[in-house]
Amino acid sequence: MAEHIGTTCVQGGYHPGDAEPRQIPIYQSTTWKYDTSEHMGRLFDLEESGYFYTRLQNPTNDYVAAKIAELEGGTAAMLTSSGQAANFFSVFNIAGNGDHVVASSAIYGGSYNLLAHTMHRMGIECTFVAPNATEEELEAAFRPNTKCVFGETIANPALAVLDIERFATAAHAHGVPLIVDNTFPTPINCRPIEWGADIVTHSTTKYMDGHGAAVGGAIVDAGRFDWMAHADKFPGLTTPDETYHGVVYAEKFGNEGAFITKATSQLMRDFGSIQSPQNAFLLNMGLESLHVRMAQHCKNGQAMAEYLQQHPAIRFVRYPGLPGDEYHELAQKYLPNGSCGVVSFGFNGGRPAAEQFMKSLKIAQIATHVADARTCCLHPANATHRQMNDAELEACGIAPDMVRLSCGIESTEDLIADVEQALAQL
Repeated sequence: MAEHIGTTCVQGGYHPGDAEPRQIPIYQSTTWKYDTSEHMGRLFDLEESGYFYTRLQNPTNDYVAAKIAELEGGTAAMLTSSGQAANFFSVFNIAGNGDHVVASSAIYGGSYNLLAHTMHRMGIECTFVAPNATEEELEAAFRPNTKCVFGETIANPALAVLDIERFATAAHAHGVPLIVDNTFPTPINCRPIEWGADIVTHSTTKYMDGHGAAVGGAIVDAGRFDWMAHADKFPGLTTPDETYHGVVYAEKFGNEGAFITKATSQLMRDFGSIQSPQNAFLLNMGLESLHVRMAQHCKNGQAMAEYLQQHPAIRFVRYPGLPGDEYHELAQKYLPNGSCGVVSFGFNGGRPAAEQFMKSLKIAQIATHVADARTCCLHPANATHRQMNDAELEACGIAPDMVRLSCGIESTEDLIADVEQALAQL
């Protein structure tokens, strides 16, 4: 990485040579032409690096993935079709039928559903623990067949801050990696690898893209987890893969490349959740301004949280940047330069007040989205977390009257004025 992360945002991943395109080219092609079938055979056997089919790899995607790896301080990365695909691949790459996962309960509703229900039907069980679980509760969650621990740096929309070091220590004590979804802080505000995380995921649809233009995801490998030291737990990485003529990923590609190579060669091959080159191009355009935008998102989020905290119509405000917030101390440790632009809050008037408030907004838009340039608003219990029952909502920190306001990069004064006029109509 360059001396400053902002330079990496602009110039990382792609380094054009003399008379080459200054902007990352869009390789809008499904396939590549080769002179001999023997050459293509070497690519299919993973004996040489190269491209033959965009479902597996594409140069545009690889340039952008390399930038994200550099931003996170990892050794390898891959793009996926969405953040959900990234989280699924990151877990399924090392866990299968009969295995077990430990996860923080304070995570995005789609991720909770993926782990609790969809992957359960695939034979993978998940034990959820509170992000502030005691050492005893965290330890009790592990089983002999546990393959990984999963959490979010800042939970969406509960805004719980994960104690990354504590969860990493617990995971490593049991010989398994920690996977952290770092979508909300982005590497601008937190780099989980520096705190012990082994795999980092992103919904690049959010702040990284930043403009609501392209759905996508990313997986970054820290390159530090020793798969061979725990060979019995991870046979997919440490024993021959007969679908690739017996390659042993951990031996051939080392700790730095085994995880991403396997995820690309196996999962992307079989599931096909590739990010389109056009979307990767748009993602890179967003990454170039990420360090500038995050500062304004955080400024707006902090100002909005402080305003809402003193308003008589508001029952509670959750924002890790607020002194007195349950996660403020952890935020000071992991997110000293700001957390995100998302503020969650509830109303003294309950759910009806929340619904009336949202109807009255003028600048903030009601949208099934979060974390882009335009301020948007959502009622999680009625949207992203609608599939959960009351007990599951409570475990995730979601109240029926909670509203998630994602502050964009508009004028701080205009956003507060919009919220003020909406609250006046309750």
